[in-house]
Amino acid sequence: MSNITALPRIALFRIKGGEFWSGDLGLTLISVSLCVLVFVITPMREAGVSGRIAVDLLMMVLMVFAAIAVRQTRFDTILVIVLILVTAALLGASRAYPTPLLQQLGSIFSTLTLLLYVRIVLLVMFRGGPITWSRIQGGVSAYLLIGMAWASAFQVIEQSRPGSFHFVTSPRDLDQLISKLTYFSFCTLTTVGGEVIPISPIARSLSVAEAVVGQLFPAILIGALVAMAMQSRAKF
Repeated sequence: MSNITALPRIALFRIKGGEFWSGDLGLTLISVSLCVLVFVITPMREAGVSGRIAVDLLMMVLMVFAAIAVRQTRFDTILVIVLILVTAALLGASRAYPTPLLQQLGSIFSTLTLLLYVRIVLLVMFRGGPITWSRIQGGVSAYLLIGMAWASAFQVIEQSRPGSFHFVTSPRDLDQLISKLTYFSFCTLTTVGGEVIPISPIARSLSVAEAVVGQLFPAILIGALVAMAMQSRAKF
């Protein structure tokens, strides 16, 4: 009997989640959260300003909600939720007990989770329906998440092989390392350039890969949106 009553609740939750993500609200919250995180909180962390925990928690809740709402297999949904929870636990543990192993594991799982975030946003973005402002927000969110994922990957490299990047002023703690590598990641993604220099071969290879993705992703995204707009017009 309990299983029978649980099924309508799950279906109702999916319907409500679908209504939430069918409009602009879901992707708007993600876009605003990412902009605050990337352009305000992360740079200010180098000066000791806190606030990332609240934004990270909001992002996790939104992504869990989106993972349940989008159409995918139950295994994929469970995998995403479990990975998000494990990542949150590792990041919290690395803050409470800042050992090199926990910090490296937190960075690795953060990279995987951010890439899953990109997948979730793209699934929501390319769902059926007309081209709306929410799809543009989804593209911006996916682009910012890619930059954050690469920054986390750079962090894994620097933590496992110190000296893989050359900094003008060496980071004193984890917050400064994250801030500097996030800055370097978005400079590389947008091909702007900066004072952080990759030294090791793997750091250079990853930097080149990010620069290529930074050029191809917007072009492919715009092409896909134009194709979707033409298809939706043809139906009418």
